[in-house]
Amino acid sequence: MLPQSAAVPASDYVIIGGTGDLSLRKIFPALFLRYAAGQVTDDFRFFVVGRHEINADTFKAMLAPHCITEMASIENGAELLDQFIKLINFAQIDITAPMSMTAIADSILPGANPDRPVIFYLSIAPSLFSAACQRINEAKLHLPQSRLVVEKPLGHDRKSSLKINDELLAVFEEDQIYRIDHYLGKETVQNLMALRFANVIFEALWNNRYIDNIQITVAETVGVGNRTSYYDQYGAIRDMLQNHLLQLVCLVAMEPPARFNADQVRNEKLRVLQALRKVDDDHVVLGQYHDYAHEVGKPTLTETYVGLKVLIDNWRWAGVPFYIRTGKKLATRASEIVITFKNRPHDIFAKDGITAADNEIPNRLIIRVQPNEGLRLLLTSKEPGPGGMRLFPSELNLSFGESFEQRLPDAYERLLMDIARGNQTLFMRLDEVLAAWDFIDPLVELAAKSSPLLYRQGTMGPAHNLITNDGRTWIDPKDKNNESDRQ
Repeated sequence: MLPQSAAVPASDYVIIGGTGDLSLRKIFPALFLRYAAGQVTDDFRFFVVGRHEINADTFKAMLAPHCITEMASIENGAELLDQFIKLINFAQIDITAPMSMTAIADSILPGANPDRPVIFYLSIAPSLFSAACQRINEAKLHLPQSRLVVEKPLGHDRKSSLKINDELLAVFEEDQIYRIDHYLGKETVQNLMALRFANVIFEALWNNRYIDNIQITVAETVGVGNRTSYYDQYGAIRDMLQNHLLQLVCLVAMEPPARFNADQVRNEKLRVLQALRKVDDDHVVLGQYHDYAHEVGKPTLTETYVGLKVLIDNWRWAGVPFYIRTGKKLATRASEIVITFKNRPHDIFAKDGITAADNEIPNRLIIRVQPNEGLRLLLTSKEPGPGGMRLFPSELNLSFGESFEQRLPDAYERLLMDIARGNQTLFMRLDEVLAAWDFIDPLVELAAKSSPLLYRQGTMGPAHNLITNDGRTWIDPKDKNNESDRQ
């Protein structure tokens, strides 16, 4: 049974680009799973807006393969999918043609209610955002309860991002715009805020007095696949660093907000972005996996890997390096945040030879964002048994999958429900987006005039010296069959 806090008002979702890849892989499977869980009810309505005519049977055949894995664990899953499809309306619309949204308006406006959100999800190229907003405005669908959802990329630099956002703001107010970053909807990312701000034991140590360094790794085993045209224009810096990784940095480094609400949380994230020091050229490592140029079909300098040493100029984090890296075709698929604490100031066991150098591992908090979401705390303990005091590394492990019986909603499920509630906490505000570009633009300029280092598929990329030059080592994510963190 869903908790009262999970209640969501009945809403109208208009998915512009509703037959596209994102819609079929992420948006509609998420909405269906919320329907199967009872959070979305038969009072909801969905509108698929696309360039080509489509009917319910065709759409179901396109959608079902993306729901089949989860359907296997849902009682009467096939029947529920049939019922869900009945909530969907289809409209063939050329979004560039004036007055083309009148059919949608004829369906929505007669039942318009301030308590019933109307959500427009622009699952289309940013070049069409302006036209879509104009069509919504022409059809008088820009209502006080209307909300606009947009996906990255919001531009390729600060100037283009500002232009796109100005086009959105010509029709919608800032508090109606939801700039989605699915990483912020992940269970572990949200639990990071609970871990920090609901537990004195961690927040009291969350500063440069006790923390030695922080590592953030977002590793993928796949290449660019069928995204070569897009990816070769954007690269890892714009595709991953500008949004996902910087948002993780913000959540780790932000000060405690006065209250847990959208503006308070986003104010603190903005302060982190504004405190980021410009990265020195020798603190940047760019890489490209072998065969990338072959996949693109031409020589290219686009980076598929980026590693950075980031410093934050404020009292809490002065002197603590944040090592961040992301790349494609790496050894493992995992996203992890590793907090390494400073060593004890005095070792009372050293004199008697109790402390074994090969077992000496500092305390670490490892936050696994995906897959196998959970938290691990690495400690030093006494080895059990006779023979006196012998120290060895141990860990406390909180695996969400093993600790909680119920299925955890994925990021899109959570974020789509937050939009209906009007909760913007996990969505980026315009000043956040622009502050991120202020940090990213110099890195993009550096990448444009640099040749990336080639790296082999199945490695963790070429940023080894970035951290070893400081006398530290990368803590590589481990799969469930190899959980040792000794480096």
